[in-house]
Amino acid sequence: MFKKILVPLDGSELSEAALAHLSDFKKAEVILMRIKEPLDPNVIGTLDAKVALELDEAYYEEAVQYLEKIVKNLKEKGITAKTEVLTGNSADEIIKYSQKNDIDLIIMSTRGRSGLSRLVFGSVAEKVIRNSTVPILIKPPKQPKETEK
Repeated sequence: MFKKILVPLDGSELSEAALAHLSDFKKAEVILMRIKEPLDPNVIGTLDAKVALELDEAYYEEAVQYLEKIVKNLKEKGITAKTEVLTGNSADEIIKYSQKNDIDLIIMSTRGRSGLSRLVFGSVAEKVIRNSTVPILIKPPKQPKETEK
């Protein structure tokens, strides 16, 4: 039985598809996570320190509000959840958090990128799968229905 489940979200509807699986784990402690990737050092160098701090604070506030909205929706379905907002490399933060906090299962969606797009942008899900010591449930992107001939 899974007692602690981590669900990383990036604010997209695609990432929220992973939430559908939570109805199977109503007795588990659910942690919803949002991760802010650090600003590119080249961008930081062009920003005033005050502006960079304001951007970080704005992101944090938006992330908290977003996650609390999800928590409220889950609560209406009988699922209790808490939130975490972190800064860092998404895959690394998911892996570190899962190891430090005795997570039993990670549920996440994948964008379904392949080929050059996957090579250029990478895949957070793939990096987590390759490096995690925790079981992972992956929600693939919704496939378009084939049209009948």
